[in-house]
Formats: sequence, structure tokens, C-alpha cells
Amino acid sequence: MATKQNNTETKKISKNEKNDNSHANAWKKVEIARNPNRKTALDYIEVIFDEFIELHGDRLFKDDKSTVCGLASMDGQNYTIIAQQKGRNTKENIQRNFGMPNPESYRKAIRLMKQAEKFNRPIVTFVDTKGAYPGIGAEERGQGEAIAKSMFEMAKITVPIIVVVIGEGSSGGALAITIGNKIIMLENAIYSILSPEGYASIVWKDSSRAKEAAEVMKITAKDLYDFKIVDKIIKEDKDFKDIASKLKSEIKKELKELEKLTPKELVEQRYEKFRNIGEYEVYSKS
Repeated sequence: MATKQNNTETKKISKNEKNDNSHANAWKKVEIARNPNRKTALDYIEVIFDEFIELHGDRLFKDDKSTVCGLASMDGQNYTIIAQQKGRNTKENIQRNFGMPNPESYRKAIRLMKQAEKFNRPIVTFVDTKGAYPGIGAEERGQGEAIAKSMFEMAKITVPIIVVVIGEGSSGGALAITIGNKIIMLENAIYSILSPEGYASIVWKDSSRAKEAAEVMKITAKDLYDFKIVDKIIKEDKDFKDIASKLKSEIKKELKELEKLTPKELVEQRYEKFRNIGEYEVYSKS
């Protein structure tokens, strides 16, 4: 009798462990993407590009250091860079506003993207933010409008846009600079419309179910690749320089393909890419 009871309890434990582990993979990716020791945008820029010159300010209010913009070169090709930058330590995080952009970041990005269009430079964006800064000042200065305007302008840009999700790509703060022709994602990065905690709070009124939310939301690179939202996944090895080298090769490869398209075709390709996201079929009973 005791043996039968023990077996029953063992089965219950195994079932519970299975349920707990069902969400482990997605949540593990969230933890890796948020790791404070994870390489930042500037780390990748320094290794991938031969030269980088940062440009500052949105010409309206100030320079927001949570987003780094500038000009770069790689093997003789010039690029415009838009990169969300988290701090590498406490002091830098305060300076970088923990990688959460203010409206000035998006207006600076728009200014640089239009400049890239004028001088026919391809654009590379590096996405790594938990979301746009939700402070009162940011809202007063038009945070929502700035995000919407960034997406609107990116959709019309007539030069190639390559997006690279390197860490935590969450909420409209990330979406604002991901309207690209190609989206590349690191293996352990995440990309979603909001954080798992936010999803759990809204849907279930319980932020403690964040691990479950991470699985339901399908925010991992593999999930997004299967949904044809992401075009390429870069495997993450232990050696950072090897990861950066693979990313560099992929950027060059994607640009070579995009250069075959006319300015009008680039805009159309980008439009179709995002129109097809979330496509579904309606079946009727006959």
C-alpha cells in the first residue's frame, strides 16, 4: 500500500517537474538576454566595423545616450548605425538610462536614417532594450509619437535596412527601430511586443507567471524564425569574436542581396515582409 502511494507521489512530482520545465527554455533565454555581463551594441560595433564615428543630438531637445548613432565602415562599405546601448556597469547604466530610450533617441535615429538615405548608405540597427522609458518627462515630450514616427519613417526609407537583435528586444521601444528588410537575431536574444512580466500582468493579472508567459509569447529566436519574422539566427559560441565574425559575414551577405533591389523594390519588400506577419487563413464549413 505504501509502495503504491509512493509511486503515485513520484508520478505527481515527475508531472510537476515536467510542467515546470516546459517553460524553462524560453525563460532561460530571457535570463541570458538580460544578463548584465552580456555584450552590448558598442562591443559588437567595435569588433565588426573598421571605423565608427558617433553623431549626437536630435536637433530638437538633447542627445539621449541610451541610443548610439553614427557612421561606420566595413571593408570599404559605409554604413549608418542606430544602436540601443545598455551600460556595462552601474555608472554607465545610469548614463545610458539602462538602455531605455527617450523620445530624443528616436528623433535622433530618424535624423540619421534620413541622412543615410540622402547619401545612399545602408542602415544597420542593433536592438537591445527592455522598452522605451516610461517617465513623465518622456511622455510629455511625445514618447508614443516618436516611436510611431520612427516606424513610419523607416517604412519609407529607400536604402537597405538590416536589423540585428542582440539582447532584449521588448515593447515599442524595440519595435521602433526594427522595420527592416532583413532581421537577424542572436541565438539567445528575445524579441516581443512587451516583457513576459507585462504580458502576465495584463493577461492573467499575475506577474509571477512570467515564466509561463515567456513560453506562451513565443519570444525566442527559434520561435520567431519558425513564424518567418526573423530571417537568420546567429549561433552563440563561447568566443565573442567568433559570434561577431559570423554576424559580420551575415550583414555583408544580406546587404549583397539587398543591393540587387531598386529603391522602390526595397520599400515594397519591407512593406510585404511586415504585412505578412500574423497572416492567417479563415476556414468556412461547407
